[in-house]
Amino acid sequence: MVFAGINYLAIVIAALASFGFGALYYMTLAKPWMAAIGKTEEELKANSSKTPFVVTIVCELIIAWVLAGALGHLGPGQVTARNGVITGLILWAGFIITTMAVNHAYEGGKRTRTFIDGGHWLGVMLLQGLVIGLFGV
Repeated sequence: MVFAGINYLAIVIAALASFGFGALYYMTLAKPWMAAIGKTEEELKANSSKTPFVVTIVCELIIAWVLAGALGHLGPGQVTARNGVITGLILWAGFIITTMAVNHAYEGGKRTRTFIDGGHWLGVMLLQGLVIGLFGV
């Protein structure tokens, strides 16, 4: 098996880009998302802390690192924007949306929540794959 390597700057930029994407995405869909999770803006503000933001950026760094590793395993010359987007889509379809669908089904969650959150993670995976692919090895 051949490994093309990892570009750590690409990982950091991909994580930061996806964090920004998430902020814009959830600001745009705040009302339907709150309805889907069954909370009001006041309830969310009452329980606000910086912890979710720290967890988010750490997890997005890990996701970008794993995605870069998956792309690196395609071999030399294969870490491209196209392959990044394709790999992000495949990993999202195989691991992220399926896991979310199962968890939300057992929680009795609304499908709207799965669609909104799943759309966010699809955007994250596509964006990270694109950034990592553009940077290359």
